[in-house]
Amino acid sequence: MTDRTQLAINTMRFLAVDAVQKANSGHPGLPMGAAPMAYVLWTRYLRHSPKNPQWPNRDRFVLSGGHGSMLLYALLYLTGYDSVSMADIQNFRQYGSPTPGHPESHLTAGVEATTGPLGQGFGNGVGMAIAERFLAATFNRPGHTIVDHYTYALVSDGDIMEGVSAEAASLAGHLKLGKLIYLYDDNQITLADPAKTTFSEDVTKRFEAYGWHVERVADGNGDLEGIARAIARARAETERPSLIRVQTTIGYGSPNKANTPDAHGSPLGPEEVKLTKQALGWPLEPDFYVPDEALVHFRQAIDRGTAAESAWQAAFAAYAAEYPDLATLWEQFQSGALPDGWDADLPAYKPEDGPVATRKASGAVLNAIAPKVKNLIGGDADLAPSTNTLLKGSDEQQAGTPGGRNLRFGVREHAMGAIVNGIAYHGGLIPYGSTFLVFSDYMRGALRLSALAHLKALWIFTHDSVWVGEDGPTHEPVEHVASLRAMPNMTVIRPADANEVVAAYRVAMQHRGGPVSLILSRQNLPVFDRAQLGPAAGVQKGAYVLYDPAGAPDIILIATGSEVSLAMQAKDRLEAQGVSARVVSMPSWELFDQQPADYCDSVLPPSIKARLAVEAGVSMGWHKYVGDAGRVFSRDDFGASAPYKALMQAFGFTPEHVAEAALEVIAAAKARA
Repeated sequence: MTDRTQLAINTMRFLAVDAVQKANSGHPGLPMGAAPMAYVLWTRYLRHSPKNPQWPNRDRFVLSGGHGSMLLYALLYLTGYDSVSMADIQNFRQYGSPTPGHPESHLTAGVEATTGPLGQGFGNGVGMAIAERFLAATFNRPGHTIVDHYTYALVSDGDIMEGVSAEAASLAGHLKLGKLIYLYDDNQITLADPAKTTFSEDVTKRFEAYGWHVERVADGNGDLEGIARAIARARAETERPSLIRVQTTIGYGSPNKANTPDAHGSPLGPEEVKLTKQALGWPLEPDFYVPDEALVHFRQAIDRGTAAESAWQAAFAAYAAEYPDLATLWEQFQSGALPDGWDADLPAYKPEDGPVATRKASGAVLNAIAPKVKNLIGGDADLAPSTNTLLKGSDEQQAGTPGGRNLRFGVREHAMGAIVNGIAYHGGLIPYGSTFLVFSDYMRGALRLSALAHLKALWIFTHDSVWVGEDGPTHEPVEHVASLRAMPNMTVIRPADANEVVAAYRVAMQHRGGPVSLILSRQNLPVFDRAQLGPAAGVQKGAYVLYDPAGAPDIILIATGSEVSLAMQAKDRLEAQGVSARVVSMPSWELFDQQPADYCDSVLPPSIKARLAVEAGVSMGWHKYVGDAGRVFSRDDFGASAPYKALMQAFGFTPEHVAEAALEVIAAAKARA
């Protein structure tokens, strides 16, 4: 190792040490131990353009062990990204800084994925590699290679332990993602204990069984050439993803805390910082010291990146001259814009077309969109016949058919979530993932990150309530819609009929700045007569008046999904008794809450206190719409195993019971007046 190399690596280490110490919070151990392997990757292999972090053909680097974020921030600063300054390094973990405790992709240019919950970045990288291979198959032509990059990640012992990584690794091996390379920071220390306390498996054999190529570097703190050779061999693999086990020492250089859990998640402390700098021959003053020689060395990445990007731009110009239609399609993919006429063939349903399960209408809409929106790609957790998410006429995404748009995730919901997020992070594609709503529990970590990172991802959840029926309460979601609504930046839409499904897809496809969850029924639902009722386009505003009586309503019935038709039937019973009711379809709380106050008041007039919300799920959250005088007709308990119509009777979700409840609400509201 040359003096300059050692200087550069120690610069990375001590930027992390000083930042964590100043913040009095953070994880110094990973950056101190993993700095050598990160240095080799970033200075010898990683192709990126610091002055254009969004260059499409850059290699992707995911810090799956996001607790070691200062390693990434140091690299971004040192290699010349404008998104991280020295002031930002010094403001690590402080409010408003682009250097938060764990990396956030929407906040800091150069951060490819929002990571920290362990295992998520591992799955994200698999999605990125799938996206690269799909785009290469779609656009590359003989003599013109415009998509050709690697996906790298740095993963930790904790990442390897998490179940989502096992799911994702299994699928990556099956798909033969040869351009996926993970550096494993094999330091054998976790937050609480040495890893051997809970982790004694043979990781090499495990990943080889998954179909991965595995390398081992015994001295990750000194054998830089060994690390470089391992990466080179991994890059030469074409049909196997690679795991490079790099044996490191957490907190390397710290006399008293290296190779202990104390180095994992706490500052070293002033005295230990001093001892560590002395041990590695680093100046005690000033803090955040960056030698000029090291900075000049790292900043060579700017010229290398600019040259690589310029060469790619020239190659793309030649490509565009020979394949202008493909070049136009590429630009459309990259911009995220939808092509003209993308929605021209969406179905329009009439009452005589019904009844139709909204999951089936969803499948019809997907297949009407897919021929025009050619970057729509996705799949399901082994449930395509039930979720109706297969794109007809498209291949499966497999090693032999890399241009296929149908992703078969297998029974791997959590990996599906992380992989779909990875495809979205990569850019150029519109990904979706689908399963039964009850199994969204298995992917909640990924769902939350899709919302936090503002990803354009579409989640298609079917079998949406206790009306799943005979499968029983293990398969009947009750609290799941409420839990998704509770997630900031997640737009949830539960359509009431087939035409609301069409309208929901119009919203979802054009929505920016966050994911959309569609909540769809297993059972058939009537198609409303839109010539007589409110148009389904009202979905885009979250709630709209589906039916209004001739005079002032005595009560407002608010419902979503399958319960809207129930509200309509209850309305008929009330009218037969001389009671007038407005019926409001409210498929999306989030969209409704974004509307101007005057629109919201036009749908739910403040003067009408008698309100009844009807939804076959928990009541949580509905009270803000029904007010103090209203009531929620809900299911604050689990379901049961029986045909769904029997359950409707047993649980009281009948026109008779809803009408009775409405009359009670009216009486109570009058008594309060």
